[in-house]
Amino acid sequence: MQSNFNACLALVLKSEGGYVNHPADPGGRTNLGVTQKVWENWVGHPVTEADMRALTPDDVAPMYKAKYWDAVKGDYLLSGVDYVVFDTAVNSGTARAAKLLQTSLGITVDGAIGPATLTAMQACDPIELIKDICAARLAFLQGLSTFGTFGNGWTRRVNEVQAVADKMVITQMELPL
Repeated sequence: MQSNFNACLALVLKSEGGYVNHPADPGGRTNLGVTQKVWENWVGHPVTEADMRALTPDDVAPMYKAKYWDAVKGDYLLSGVDYVVFDTAVNSGTARAAKLLQTSLGITVDGAIGPATLTAMQACDPIELIKDICAARLAFLQGLSTFGTFGNGWTRRVNEVQAVADKMVITQMELPL
C-alpha cells in the first residue's frame, strides 16, 4: 500500500502542538507530542529542558516512524484507518491502538497487528471501522483519571481525527483505478 506517513505525521504534530510541561500530565516535559522519557530512550542519553524545547519535526519524524507508524503497520493499513491507529498509538500506546483496532474488527485481541488483523481489515467498511475505533478510543480516554483536566481537548482531537480519516477514505475511494 502507499504510505500516508508524512501526511499523518503532519496531522499528529498539529494535534500535539509545541512544548508543554503541564503539572497534571504524567508525561512531564513534552514537545511535538514526545515526552522527555521517550526522547531520552530514543537518543540514548539524558536531555535537558532546552533540548526538549529545541526539538523540531525533522528531529522527531524518524522516532515517530519507527516507534509508532511501523509498530502499528501503518503502511499496510487502509487510508484513514492508518491515521486513526497511528494517532491513537501516539496518544495511548501502540498496544492499545492495536487492541482497539482488533476489538473493532471483532477478532482475537492480542495487541499486535499481524496478518490476521490486516486480513480482517480488508473485509471491512473503513468508515464504520474508523467510527468504531474512535468510539472505543474516546470511551478509553473517558475512563482515565486525567479526563477531567484534558477531556475536552481529547474529545475534540478524537472527533477531528475521525472527520479527517473519513475524508481520507472518501478521497481514496474517488481515485480513478
